[in-house]
Amino acid sequence: MGKYKFSFQNVGGTTRVKLQSGSDLCHLAELDEKMWTVLSCPTKGLHIDEKTLEYIDTTGDGKIHVNEVIASAQWLTSVVKNADDILKGNDAIALAQINTETEAGQKLYNSAVEILKNLGKSTDTISITDTADSLAIFAKTRFNGDGVITAASAEDEELRSLIQTIGAITGGTLDRSGEMGVNEEQITAFYTALSDYCGWLQNAVEAPFGEQTDKAIELYRALDAKIKDFFLRSKLAAFDAAAAAALDVQVSRIEAISADNLTEKLDEIAAYPIARINADSVIDLSATINPVWADKFGQLKNIAFAKKKTLSEADWNALGDSFAAYLAWKDAKAGTLVEALGNDTIQKLYEENRKAALLEIVEHDKALAAEANEIGSVDKLLHLYRDFFTLLKNFVTFQDFYSTDKNVKAIFQAGKLVIDQRACHLCVKVTDMAKQNTMAAASGMYLIFCDCVSKQKSEKMQIVAAMTQGDTGDLMVGKNAIFYDRDGLDWDAVVTKIIDNPISISQAFWSPYRRISVWVENMINKRAAEKDSKMMNDATAKLAATPDLKPNETAPAPAQPFDIAKFAGIFAALGMALGMIGTALVSVAKGFAALTWWQGILVVIGILLFISGPSMVMAWLKLRRRNLAPILNANGWAMNASSIVNITFGGTLTETAHFPKIKMQDPFAKKKMAAWKRWLIVISSLLVLAGAAVGVWFYFDCKKEAATEAPCVEQVVTDGVATEVAE
Repeated sequence: MGKYKFSFQNVGGTTRVKLQSGSDLCHLAELDEKMWTVLSCPTKGLHIDEKTLEYIDTTGDGKIHVNEVIASAQWLTSVVKNADDILKGNDAIALAQINTETEAGQKLYNSAVEILKNLGKSTDTISITDTADSLAIFAKTRFNGDGVITAASAEDEELRSLIQTIGAITGGTLDRSGEMGVNEEQITAFYTALSDYCGWLQNAVEAPFGEQTDKAIELYRALDAKIKDFFLRSKLAAFDAAAAAALDVQVSRIEAISADNLTEKLDEIAAYPIARINADSVIDLSATINPVWADKFGQLKNIAFAKKKTLSEADWNALGDSFAAYLAWKDAKAGTLVEALGNDTIQKLYEENRKAALLEIVEHDKALAAEANEIGSVDKLLHLYRDFFTLLKNFVTFQDFYSTDKNVKAIFQAGKLVIDQRACHLCVKVTDMAKQNTMAAASGMYLIFCDCVSKQKSEKMQIVAAMTQGDTGDLMVGKNAIFYDRDGLDWDAVVTKIIDNPISISQAFWSPYRRISVWVENMINKRAAEKDSKMMNDATAKLAATPDLKPNETAPAPAQPFDIAKFAGIFAALGMALGMIGTALVSVAKGFAALTWWQGILVVIGILLFISGPSMVMAWLKLRRRNLAPILNANGWAMNASSIVNITFGGTLTETAHFPKIKMQDPFAKKKMAAWKRWLIVISSLLVLAGAAVGVWFYFDCKKEAATEAPCVEQVVTDGVATEVAE
């Protein structure tokens, strides 16, 4: 079997493959990878449905690679009967167009039929709109293959209620239908908790104080440290009676806070002993207790010491010991997940044990997983059916970028930037400014980087726009502009950086003169600034050097008047310089006058070419080599071929303003001079020029005649004396 023959074409200065039929897509794997324009591209920031790119990006690394494109082409052409239809880019496909002769195609066909059935549609065509809303597809289905069952999945009313109960206890899982349900793991966890909790209840320990036991434990723990502190203080008082006063409540501490609001001193009062210290080391249960602790102590006394009159250390320790077994049982509690249901409900659900019935429903739902999952494959089919050829035209061939149709744009073209009476259509989103700073200059294009802000979206982004026609004009960092994205939304743009490269041949022609003009202007400004600074410094120095006159002192003698004789040499030098300049100008005029009219035109053209020629040649060479690849490479593309933006193509990427001819007068224009004055100035100018021309001609003509009529003088030497003899 021979190798498939692709067609090729010259696009953008590079030979590229021409994809023009479904057969080309079927044999895409046979195309040498070295002939592909792109080897990889990002899945984000492009004007193409990101979901389509996610379907192609099987590795999930955020990049589309050649092998993934080939795999998608093979799958797509295998499930579509007529591969030529892929080139049309339709967002809907007829069921009859799905190739049911393959296993994958048959599954897609069955799933597509099921989708239309679930949506209540009786049609033989399915579109992306139909598969976009999965909730709508599964809204009326009891089983959808995701392993999650809802109340609607059970026919038994008790099971429905149980599913809702399990969902409420475990948090549930969202079903494809959009309803909350439960899965196998949650059902198992629920019944495990029921079993553990019931087992814990069966090993219950008798509570020493019945229903008030938990409250008594809480009060005991709150008072334990304070009461033990009392017993230790009492033992010290018994050990040394002289220390009793220091260990008891000190009057001085109470006096220190007595003038304050005592409700704000509860922390201070709580630090006092809980009861009055005594050598017997007992608390009289009828005596007054520290007011901060009195309420809790009174509650515990009513529960545990209602029949006692005093509380000893042994009584307190015995109370703590009575809680030990009960606390150990409490700490061993298991199955707390279901505790909120209450003991009676827990016991009832545990005894009924409907776990097996619920898991059977889950298994029935899972049995439809393969069929339900194919619904996602139908969505993949529709996305590739619509967008795959568009991707190929921007991945393999770059056909969209070089299209002659102004309405067709490449997927990396973000919109247009309107600035300086021009619209730049080659605009690319910037995803990595650091790489752009390194690589963008290699493109050879005049690039404008902008920060863009959208009020409609409340978003920000960076773009780079290529200026490929016109002049530099008023382009500068900080200039405001408007950017329109591919959806027509406008963004406020501000120029943040410019990479200066030739824009056009005409710009290159005038660039030397602009540089000279800028240089002259800078020199004038510099000299003026130096003169101004020198004048100010001299004036300041003279003012500072002027002595203050004291009484009876006379002012210094005035400076000598200007003496023209001293400056005779200066005037002579100036006259000589002017004479030399005049002589040079006369020489130029003489040489120019000796030329014929056409020779004069050629000389002027030669002078202009001498000045502007090198700049124009360099610009022409650069404009021919402008390349988009470095900009895309900086954005994460792996460009395998150049993307040349030559002079002709560049002219289509930037639109300039073309104003119609109008006859209306500008109300703010400078008023024109009267016709007779204009004619007088023109005639006077012509007379002056004519007079100058006649004068030059007369000067050279007279000089020529004088040279021809002058007598020949011969020098004769007689007796050592030279004399001139006219012939």
